[in-house]
Amino acid sequence: MDNQASTYSVKLYIYDLSKGLARQLSPMMLGKQLEGIWHTAIVVHGSEFFYGVQGIASCPPGGTLLGEPNAIVDLGNTEVNLDLFTEYLSSLGESTYRADSYQLFEHNCNSFSNEVAQFLTGRKIPSYITDLPSEVLSTPFGQALRPLIDSINIYPPGNNAMNGYYGQR
Repeated sequence: MDNQASTYSVKLYIYDLSKGLARQLSPMMLGKQLEGIWHTAIVVHGSEFFYGVQGIASCPPGGTLLGEPNAIVDLGNTEVNLDLFTEYLSSLGESTYRADSYQLFEHNCNSFSNEVAQFLTGRKIPSYITDLPSEVLSTPFGQALRPLIDSINIYPPGNNAMNGYYGQR
């Protein structure tokens, strides 16, 4: 038996869903500067994994209609192989990250990326991403928009929904 564990690179892909508008409009609308409205995904084992209203999905790295990410953060390496990772994602997809569990502010792509990053590497994703919902909701405008924002469904395009096991392509 081979005692030497293989390691796999883990990256965080960060996209600004506002395409720069958050930076321009947030001071007027919220009274504070936001750098972006972040969508994140974890890239490992040659695929990009993310969560949205369709559940856990995957695509080739940078393969959504969002195009190339605004930033890529190296989260380190993992010893979690593809089979174990597939089982983990399947379990999450049946429990915590079902399609009907998605909530734009409290349970979203960034929550998923943060949990998966910790599983794979023991590291969290940057707090400026995970703290964004509370920053927005702490403003009067954010509170006023909450009912509307809660009704919005975001579908990151170009994905393969992971119904069942990832290995079934």
